[in-house]
Amino acid sequence: MFYLAYCFTIIISTVITTNEGPRRMIILAGLSAFAGLLLMAVTPNAWVLALGVLFAGGSTGLISPPYGAVISLWIAGNKQGRANTWINSGTSFGIVLSGMGAILLLPNWRLTYLIYAGLTLLILIWNFQAIPKVEKRPKLRFEKGSLSFRGVSGAIPLIIASLLLGISTAAFWTFSRSFIEVAGDYSDWQLSGFWIIIGLFGVLGGFSGSLVEKGGLPLAYKIGSLSVASASIILASSPEWWLISYLSAGIFGCSYIFLTGVLLVWGIRVFIPNASLGIGVPFLLLALGQVIGSVFAGWLIGTWGYVNSFVLYGIVGMLAAFIGSSKN
Repeated sequence: MFYLAYCFTIIISTVITTNEGPRRMIILAGLSAFAGLLLMAVTPNAWVLALGVLFAGGSTGLISPPYGAVISLWIAGNKQGRANTWINSGTSFGIVLSGMGAILLLPNWRLTYLIYAGLTLLILIWNFQAIPKVEKRPKLRFEKGSLSFRGVSGAIPLIIASLLLGISTAAFWTFSRSFIEVAGDYSDWQLSGFWIIIGLFGVLGGFSGSLVEKGGLPLAYKIGSLSVASASIILASSPEWWLISYLSAGIFGCSYIFLTGVLLVWGIRVFIPNASLGIGVPFLLLALGQVIGSVFAGWLIGTWGYVNSFVLYGIVGMLAAFIGSSKN
């Protein structure tokens, strides 16, 4: 439900941001995240919990395109790649905090969601104050972008790469924790620590913008896709050993955030006239691939087992590495 909500809202957000600018979508994303977390905190049953997941998942789709548009308005062209990738790495800080919350507030999951709802409200107010209306800032001239793919060079490789990478990472995001829980004798804090490692190393993914600038987009893409694929194979090798599982978590966290940052820069370079479309297209296809990959991963794990399934998903990720960008 989270992935499906993301796919739906990122389309809406891309269209509205393209036509109206970023402010409205950023505020709406904050309200959606706040409502979703609050509903999960006070839920009386599974149905309300599901509704909260929809709102929270939808907020992540709403927020990506308008932040790209904001950067295109505020940040100098030679710094936009780094700015976008550091915004993208914010996910890693959230994963670290959620993992720590799971350890410290284990019996009080409602309180955890309530704390996050409070943080969301503060950040929403911050964004409301910090992001001005375009018409009130004469220097910020928002120009409507185009939603057409006609004449856009390099869109097809970007679409295929994003979809394949979404499929290949779905097993790790959805089933890696249950994999190590079944394979080894892990305590609750060690299982939560697995997610903290993903988040801590994910922060390093914010440097993808710098690597793109220095080594070029094709090299950065190949490094990222091969690394994220190797994480699934490494985990499949010895999931019962905490050192191996934590190593795979670190590689996955760093390379996933790194890779999504690369896709973000790649998309913006392909859709030059429309930064929101450049972010929306690869992130939509990535999420769609994760929906497809999660469904098949559940079936494959039930049929082939965890080890074979994770190796297979790692191979899919390595195949995606051969689809590269021609834009340096």
